[in-house]
Amino acid sequence: MRGVWVPWRAAMEEALYGVRGFYRTTGAAARHFRTSVHASRHFAAAMATLLAEVDGGLRRPGRLDVVDMGGGDGRLLCDLHAQLPPHVQQRLRLVVVERGQRPSELPGHIHWAPEAPDGISGLIVANEWLDNVPVDVVEQTANGPRLVVVEPQTGEERIDGRPAKEDRRWLDRWWPLAETGERAEVGRSRDEGWHELVKRLHRGLAIAADYGHYRHSRPPFGSLTGYRDGRQVLPVPDGSCDLTAHVALDACAQATGSQLTTQRAALRALGVRGARPPYDPAADTAYLRELLVASEEAELIDPDGLGGFGWLVHAKGMSVPTPLRGTIGS
Repeated sequence: MRGVWVPWRAAMEEALYGVRGFYRTTGAAARHFRTSVHASRHFAAAMATLLAEVDGGLRRPGRLDVVDMGGGDGRLLCDLHAQLPPHVQQRLRLVVVERGQRPSELPGHIHWAPEAPDGISGLIVANEWLDNVPVDVVEQTANGPRLVVVEPQTGEERIDGRPAKEDRRWLDRWWPLAETGERAEVGRSRDEGWHELVKRLHRGLAIAADYGHYRHSRPPFGSLTGYRDGRQVLPVPDGSCDLTAHVALDACAQATGSQLTTQRAALRALGVRGARPPYDPAADTAYLRELLVASEEAELIDPDGLGGFGWLVHAKGMSVPTPLRGTIGS
């Protein structure tokens, strides 16, 4: 019904996860935007390398969990499973966490759940998950920060009321606004979401990969936007498009004692190089295969693209795996 104005967090929740929301349509996400998982199977290969490190750090438990948050069509876990040896496969519990309907073609050995299980022992991968956790939007006025509300069917906005006390405290610490007209997305919901996910990790490693920003470089007018059919569009919360905003990764890290690195540094440490192979005129077919691999890997670690993702890294009951240790703080 038009003419109903709601805060952005509520509008995003309904538009993304409501009965007619964007993520209730099976496979909708994969048709509308490109993630590291769909860019190249070398991302799954890197996760397989990381899982081997986690498995060793946990001394090869009888059950080894891999939980993919917001896993969409389950592509990551399918690719990961295919790259593991049988003695590891037989110990796996693979779980896609997604609110949409389970794809009919997903293999039966991959579980489907609306929320992460408790007592996870293994690896949690939250790839472009936090950016879809709904947030409220505030705008700085002459009287201080005020809540931005939106009409869901049109995307029209207006200012209406003060943000909650807890949100004002978050803004003061992590995203202080100075000039009239500046905007912020209140990341407290992301801090809480990441904290809750880490609580479900009994032993192992949790990583979250997302476009993010830090206190010294917040975007002055926020980053809330929409995607449809592979193109950036206006963020209208009517369920027709993805709604996303970059993540205040430093705030999430502080909330859980997690560490920070970049996707470029992390994937390079896990063997993704993207180096152009030397040309061998006697082996054109092999050269073309190697060139394709290099191109796909280069996309994953491009600092101006997917490689620019920040990674939250949280280990529990084990040390941060050796390949990632040297990248922390990069």
